[in-house]
Amino acid sequence: MTRTTTRALVGVIAGAMLLGGTPAMAHTDAPRPPSLTWTDCGGGFQCATAEVPLDYRDPRGEKIGLGVTRKQANDPARRIGSLFLNPGGPGGGTDELVRSFSAAGPAELGERFDIIGFDPRGVERSSPLACQSQAEYTEAWSQATSRPTTGGFDCALAQGKQFADACKRESARLLPFVGTEYVARNMDLMRQAVGDEELTYFGISYGTYIGTVYANLFPNRVRALALDGAYNPETYANRPYEYDLGQYVAVESALGRLFDWCRATPAECGFGDGDPRAAFVELQNSLDADSARAANGAFVGNGALLTFNVVRALGGGLAAWPEIAKGLRAAQQDRSGDLLGAPPAQSLAANTSVECADRLFPMGEARLRAQLARASAVAPLTGPALAYAVPSYDHAHATACTRWPVRSKSRFAGPFDARTAPPILVVGSTGDPDTPFPDAVALASTLRGGRLLTYRGEGHTGFLNSRQCVGDHIVAYLVAGTLPAKGAVCGD
Repeated sequence: MTRTTTRALVGVIAGAMLLGGTPAMAHTDAPRPPSLTWTDCGGGFQCATAEVPLDYRDPRGEKIGLGVTRKQANDPARRIGSLFLNPGGPGGGTDELVRSFSAAGPAELGERFDIIGFDPRGVERSSPLACQSQAEYTEAWSQATSRPTTGGFDCALAQGKQFADACKRESARLLPFVGTEYVARNMDLMRQAVGDEELTYFGISYGTYIGTVYANLFPNRVRALALDGAYNPETYANRPYEYDLGQYVAVESALGRLFDWCRATPAECGFGDGDPRAAFVELQNSLDADSARAANGAFVGNGALLTFNVVRALGGGLAAWPEIAKGLRAAQQDRSGDLLGAPPAQSLAANTSVECADRLFPMGEARLRAQLARASAVAPLTGPALAYAVPSYDHAHATACTRWPVRSKSRFAGPFDARTAPPILVVGSTGDPDTPFPDAVALASTLRGGRLLTYRGEGHTGFLNSRQCVGDHIVAYLVAGTLPAKGAVCGD
């Protein structure tokens, strides 16, 4: 893999209430698999649209179209079947992932499998969700700060409701049906549509939750599931405040290790003059007091947005640290650079909407107030900017989800042990800021046939940061079902 194609693949993957899960749903007509008409969509790839039920409680009713991309196996004589991919998010599309993975992923997987991805409902080619416009979303960010403020909780409540109301206004048809149970049911129809008796799947980050739900809905239809950057499914779905707190801690720890690197290698980092933590706080406060603006006076960024963009960038691991330091220097020197600027409203609309559909947040302002205060306490550098800002990414959804305006018909509540499924490979990274390592340990323990592979190192997911070791184990498992030894560790 060349450095260019590796970065392309990393960029694609990194850049991602009452219905209990049961193997059979209460309807009389089983949904039919879609008929796929493949057309050339450039570069040796084929695309199609899959028509699937909008509501699996009415499988013969209204349909939704899902965008699908396929790269057929390079060695048809040795073809095993199809390998489905999902890059996570929630909100990650699959077209670019399939193209990058086919070019830069393990060659043996491209030889032995058709590589397939479908955009989950509400994402990119599959009726993309919308909430606030980009202008509305950026304006909301302009009111955020990187430190707790008097009135910050009330502002967060108001912004959470505004965001949730905008989602209902713009996407009311889809909102009840974007939860992960329906995504997993879509994947089973896709498996049937391509003619596979059993599912082979590689899910990354949120994609691990899709795989976990699939294994519990359809345990006897699993061939091999590799789940990298794992969610703890029980806390994610049913105890979200507990789940989110772990992510706040993990992000803060990763930022601390970045600052340790800056102190140890000041010439390479170039930020902080020996005290990067103090310099970061000073930069946050400076941008909060006087936000960066374009020549025409338009808002560009503040301390909260700087913090959000640093948090997202930390998922790139050691390779991302020099770029983060460069961005911090640019923001410090002339209020410019990649760490300023609001994130795309549409992708985070999907991220928030799916999680609000999936997760059972406790109601009540007192509990929410306590949770946001605790997040700020355990993660003083990064917590306030996410907890009290406009709903954005993963652990920053509580203000919207506690005011969510629709009732989910597509939420999976468990169980999560996949008792009768074959062995499932779970990968966790000890330095993962997005999906903390204890979550991978929990998933591997929850799954009856779970086997944990540990990557000892920085960054989000093992595959992206340990191609030779983690990648080889994933290939061996997906191709031949060979699991790593118990207790296997990759990295230093």
